[in-house]
Amino acid sequence: MSGWALVAIIAIVVWGIVQLAKARAGITTDNRGNEVFNKPEISPETQARAEAEAEETRREIEQLRERLQVLERIATDTNSEDARERARIAAEIEALRVPNGSAKDGGTALTSEDDGKEQNL
Repeated sequence: MSGWALVAIIAIVVWGIVQLAKARAGITTDNRGNEVFNKPEISPETQARAEAEAEETRREIEQLRERLQVLERIATDTNSEDARERARIAAEIEALRVPNGSAKDGGTALTSEDDGKEQNL
């Protein structure tokens, strides 16, 4: 068998495999030779199930996006200079609210009601 005959046989086999794959995918040719995708008929039950799965997937993706945003905020906000400054100020405010470290040690803790009374004076 010559080399050209072998090439021709391989080409015919590959062409057949391509045509078979197209037929399985629903691609046919019309009267003019144009390839047309024939969408297979889907039962209403299958359509409803597919729509429900798609909606569930959309919700899950949205939840994952929200989680990612929170993680990004945690990763970036706690490491910024502004975040450290806010944390320091918040710690100072908390220290001022509870003198001597604790209200149980004889100090008096300021409550939001006390703050309001002092501001109204």
